[in-house]
Amino acid sequence: MTVIVRDLRPDAPADTEGFARVRQLALPYILFTAESVRHHATHTHPDARYRPLIAEEDGEVIGTAQVHLAHESPEPGQGLLNIYVRPDRTRRGAGGLLRRAAEEHLAAQGATRLLSWVLDEPGNRAFAERHGYRSSRCAHFLRLDLANAPLPPLPAPPPGVELRTAADFADDPRPLFELDAETLLDEPGDIGSEFTDYDAWVEQNWKHPLLDRDLTVAACVDGRPVAFSVAYTDGGTRYSTAMTGTARAHRGRGLAKLAKIHSLYRARAAGVTEAFTGNDASNDPMIAINKWLGYETCATEVRYVRELG
Repeated sequence: MTVIVRDLRPDAPADTEGFARVRQLALPYILFTAESVRHHATHTHPDARYRPLIAEEDGEVIGTAQVHLAHESPEPGQGLLNIYVRPDRTRRGAGGLLRRAAEEHLAAQGATRLLSWVLDEPGNRAFAERHGYRSSRCAHFLRLDLANAPLPPLPAPPPGVELRTAADFADDPRPLFELDAETLLDEPGDIGSEFTDYDAWVEQNWKHPLLDRDLTVAACVDGRPVAFSVAYTDGGTRYSTAMTGTARAHRGRGLAKLAKIHSLYRARAAGVTEAFTGNDASNDPMIAINKWLGYETCATEVRYVRELG
């Protein structure tokens, strides 16, 4: 049986469904649907040079790669590749073929540094190290049994703070964009990122098919959001926090915690049974919030880095 690697076709349901299925099996703690795969393929900013790849064996999608430049980074030449193979289709050469195609694409686009997230398992780490990557930081996936685990008591907003949902900003989401842009600057990571293009943010983030505007909660002062917890849902019973943060001038008041617990209560009332989130291992404030909420670590990933040239 022969494995081939080719570009994903966003308009082909078999490709987008196959891509989503591989990711669901390899990364059950992140939400993927065929619609979200298609959205990323068609709405990622052109400067990212985004190229989604699939590895196919006898017509079946068995591996995937998300490949792009970190175009929102002020430091040029940062290339990102994340490769995942179906756990029951490993050792067929799919990972190696995807890696080679991804690296060739990024090098051709001017990347000088490659970064990849790798699940913290011996085989995955050995694969990365064999190909010249060195380990960097780590991050954790966390899960909350929202159907059965008790949540802390629901706190009321402090004086002067009003809770709103993203749906309340449907006519003008720019205040959410501005908050997202500010909080992104302080997000831990190997690559700094900046949101400067509002129209691109609307297309990629505000119109993301998994964004649940009714479950995304913002703490507002004088009508403006100053802290928020962004919720994704898969159309079923699974929920994921995409971002939680607070504007610098309002930190230390517990507003991110307030927004997140109100979002979780709303999610449980809507029938959500599983909640997922992720934490960089150095993000002590969010680790404390998630521990308070009852999240438990379910997997760890390691960032691997390779310098080119």
